Amino acid sequence: MGRYVGAKCRLCRREGAKLFLKGSRCTTGKCAFERKNYQPGQHPHSRTKTSDYGMQLREKQKAKRIYGLFEQQFKNYFKKAAKTKGVTGELLLQFLERRLDNVVYRACFASDRTHARQIVSHGLIKVNGRRVTIPSFLVKEGDKIQPNISGEKLEKMKKNIEQQKERGCPNWLQADFDNLAITIVKLPQREDVGFPIKEHMIVELYSK
Repeated sequence: MGRYVGAKCRLCRREGAKLFLKGSRCTTGKCAFERKNYQPGQHPHSRTKTSDYGMQLREKQKAKRIYGLFEQQFKNYFKKAAKTKGVTGELLLQFLERRLDNVVYRACFASDRTHARQIVSHGLIKVNGRRVTIPSFLVKEGDKIQPNISGEKLEKMKKNIEQQKERGCPNWLQADFDNLAITIVKLPQREDVGFPIKEHMIVELYSK
C-alpha cells in the first residue's frame, strides 16, 4: 500500500465518489465529500468535458486510491492479471481484494485500509499460524487469519472491532468476532468488490 500524506477527502472529491478512506467518518455528516460535493481546486466548476482517455485515467486513479497503491504496484497487478487465464479486469480486482491489508479491513478488524496496513506491517496479524508483516500478501481459499497480539493491544483491537462490525463483511470472508478469526471461504468475485469501479476502462487504458 502506498503512503499518501495529503488530505484524503480531497481524493474522494477529485474522483467524484466516496472512496471510504477515513473509515466511519465517511458515513457521517462530517464527511468533506458531503459538504463539498465538487472538484477541488481554484476553479472547480469551470472544467471542460473529460475525454475518453481522461475517463479511463480517472477509473485507474480511483481504483489505485481505494486500495492505496503506488502506480508501479498497481501496474504490476495489472500485468499479473493479464498473464492469468480469465477476464483481466475481474482478475485485477480479485488480486487487489486478496491483499492481506484489504482482508483485515473488509473483515472489520481495522477502521480503514491505512489502519489495516499498519496492523499488518507491525506484525500484529498471523496467517495459518505464521506471522505475516507484508500488507500485499495475497490470501488464498482456506487461509485463516488471526491477531498476533495479547494484553492491552488485543483489548484495543476488540474494542475497534465492536465499533466496525456493523459495517459487515463480504460473503467470501467469514469473520468470527468472538474468537477473532477470519477465514477465506472462497476467492472474491466481481460482485463482491462493492465499489463503483469500471475495470474495463482500466484494461483499455493499459492496453494502449
